[in-house]
Amino acid sequence: MKQIKKYENKKILVMGLAKSGKAAATILKQLNAEVVVNDMTPLEENADAKEMVALGFEVVTGGHPVELLDRGFDYIFKNPGIPYRKVPLLMKAQELKIPILTEVQLAYDICEAPFIGITGTNGKTTTTTLIYEMLKLGNREPLIAGNIGEVASLVAQNAQSSNVLVTELSSFQLMGIDDFSPAISLLLNITEAHLDYHTDIEEYRQAKLNLIKNQTSTDFCVYNLDDHIIVEGISSATCQTVPFSLVQKTSGAYVQNNGIYFKDEFIIHLSEVLLKGDHNIQDILGAVAVCKLYGCATNAIAEVLKTFTGVKHRLQFVKEVKGVKYYNNSKATNMIATETSLKAFEENIILIAGGLDRGHDLSGLIPYFDRIKAIMCYGETKERIKILADEHNVPCMSFEQLDDCVKEANQCAKEGDIVLLSPACASWDQYKNFEIRGDHFIELVNKLTEV
Repeated sequence: MKQIKKYENKKILVMGLAKSGKAAATILKQLNAEVVVNDMTPLEENADAKEMVALGFEVVTGGHPVELLDRGFDYIFKNPGIPYRKVPLLMKAQELKIPILTEVQLAYDICEAPFIGITGTNGKTTTTTLIYEMLKLGNREPLIAGNIGEVASLVAQNAQSSNVLVTELSSFQLMGIDDFSPAISLLLNITEAHLDYHTDIEEYRQAKLNLIKNQTSTDFCVYNLDDHIIVEGISSATCQTVPFSLVQKTSGAYVQNNGIYFKDEFIIHLSEVLLKGDHNIQDILGAVAVCKLYGCATNAIAEVLKTFTGVKHRLQFVKEVKGVKYYNNSKATNMIATETSLKAFEENIILIAGGLDRGHDLSGLIPYFDRIKAIMCYGETKERIKILADEHNVPCMSFEQLDDCVKEANQCAKEGDIVLLSPACASWDQYKNFEIRGDHFIELVNKLTEV
């Protein structure tokens, strides 16, 4: 860890605890900052706050009082989830021009290793994981961190100069940087999202583009040439830009003759790639470009693409049983996500769908009925799904539980079929979250292989 002077003897307020807040406060104290910790949850209900008090920190709980700013803080480090526009303390701090940072900036400040930064509205986790696995197999000594679940500053604290931090970054995190600058940035896509947090779509877009604002001529930005917002956003970039595209040949990564290429070098045939769907191929192109720029061997990249089953619950390949492939897309808690997964397969889909009935429109299934062989539905929405399927003469059976859906799908599936769990509904009628639902599906499929 770099022993930097940036925060030495500076008065710093850390807002929000949990893993990232505790890590930031602890590291800042090691860097000889004067740290005050602030958290919304009252002390008597707050195990993290009690822990910090025991470690000798001053901790203010039960709210975010504006009066704290009377202490003359030099910096505020806030939990990314705390909104800028709804907390009076933060609104006042912005008026006073106090720098408001997130823990990702601290990670960059102290890290001995370079960063690869990945952002986008969709596909961040899959792409970050792919890059990590490719670099790992290619002996590039990667570490994984950021929005993917590993607190970046904790990972950075122990990183060596031989490592590289592969970091998934959200718009929330990127709003709180000052000189953060990755050696390689990756802009996957930018669509409308998180408008309950950001003032407007323009603020959201700009937060994403903050990823490249400090990059210099020695750095690289890998970007999606098919996304006009990104193309416009990088027009003034000072770093080297490397495109990828699903629909045209580029000077970076692209698809041609059913193969993936990087700068005219053949990487892998699409038929050998385990992940399916245009959205996944797009993520793969970005990952390939990043890894080639970082010096990863082509055979390592190709090997990962032949074996990578996907991030859990996101169109994850589970097993092949008697020639039938089973995919877990439990993360599809809405119709749009299910539509995306159906696009990944051309025919012979046995769809398992259903769950909490929020009265949402299910008609998005209709354009894909020609590729759906049968539907197994369950949960609160089972009757609505069955009525829709019956109206369009699509074979459909309804059940109470997921168990029966998997059992029936196994009985009617033939070699070459795809059994796809893509519920189009939230899980809360029967499961605490989509992860538990997906884990149950995986368990049921694995039992099929034992029969």
